[in-house]
Amino acid sequence: MGNLLTRQINIWVPAAAAGQPSAASFGNAARERTRSRPSPREQPGAGNRIGLPPRYGSRQGDKPFPAGCALTSTKRVIWRPVSLVAGLMPVWLAGIWLGILSGNCLALSFPLPPEGQDVIGAPVKITSRYEDTFSDFARDYGLGYREMIAANPGVDPWLPGEGTRIIIPTRFILPPPPRKGLIINLAELRLYYFPEGENRVITHPIGIGREGWETPTGKTRIIQKTKNPTWTPPESIRAEYAERGIELPRVVKAGPDNPLGRFALRLEMPGYLIHGTDKPYGVGMRVSHGCIRLYPEDIETLFPLISVKTPVRIINQPYKAGWLNDKLYLEVHPPLEETEKQSGQTFNLTPVVKIVTAAHGDIPAVLDWEKIQKIARQQTGIPIAVATRKKDAPELVRR
Repeated sequence: MGNLLTRQINIWVPAAAAGQPSAASFGNAARERTRSRPSPREQPGAGNRIGLPPRYGSRQGDKPFPAGCALTSTKRVIWRPVSLVAGLMPVWLAGIWLGILSGNCLALSFPLPPEGQDVIGAPVKITSRYEDTFSDFARDYGLGYREMIAANPGVDPWLPGEGTRIIIPTRFILPPPPRKGLIINLAELRLYYFPEGENRVITHPIGIGREGWETPTGKTRIIQKTKNPTWTPPESIRAEYAERGIELPRVVKAGPDNPLGRFALRLEMPGYLIHGTDKPYGVGMRVSHGCIRLYPEDIETLFPLISVKTPVRIINQPYKAGWLNDKLYLEVHPPLEETEKQSGQTFNLTPVVKIVTAAHGDIPAVLDWEKIQKIARQQTGIPIAVATRKKDAPELVRR
């Protein structure tokens, strides 16, 4: 199993440190990012590329930098304590590490788990301040808006309130193999990138096509990379805008108002791109005409890593199951609206059962079917243990 971290850990989240994961770096789920607007604790006009979201700090004010903490900016950084929701877990799992990808931008990256293991990361609990919103939390922690909503039912996303305990759902079950290139899970509203020859996975939240403009599933590949792209809206989109009294130009020049953002990756599927956006709030939601949107800072870090001919697999998998140590976990997301319409059911346990039993295989473990049904109904997107392997059973192997 390797070195273990035990029980709950409370730490001050510092600026990200590059390198391999360690107990000290566990929990740095907040990522350096360029934010679209200043928080109430920032001065307007000040530079905003920093080590952590500057909004976050203790009620008593700024905390001095600890020894050995390196910042990428001279701007003031505010600190806040976070609690890591952990039991016994190996350091490879705990390593929410922030590898430097491009310039000062950092991305949420995880070491790949050992053979027979499927779960990465760990959820984080934080305490909200009066000015916090779920939209802020989502962007700061590499999540989508709907992920925050699902993980925190009953909490007002725009006014969570001072002192509210918030779950940051930064634990994920990896998508089903083969795990190579780009895997985009529409139901999860999340992208996974497995760099060739590297023992890690990079993950980002995405926005996808809304109902009626669905993003297609299937296997494809990257055929073109474009920096500062122009956008030529098709006639169908120009007509839609015209119905709302908006006249779109035939070509939208590169710049801050371009819906494609600063970077675009063209898929072999005609008409579909993976790109940035001029409306970051739409990441983690269904708002596009079928293309796949990333936060501007995420596409900026991903763009130089992706090469032409990189394989892309687009799936629609709201249910995932996988092993973490001796426990089988289940992760359930709300199915896409059109999926529910096609099935004719708002709740269907059958596909959940299939996913769980396939992951369970022949490993001796008793499944908690009552818990499985509860997880399937709640659809929080948080991986939850539903079975424990018997102690005298053989070691896990990839089935």
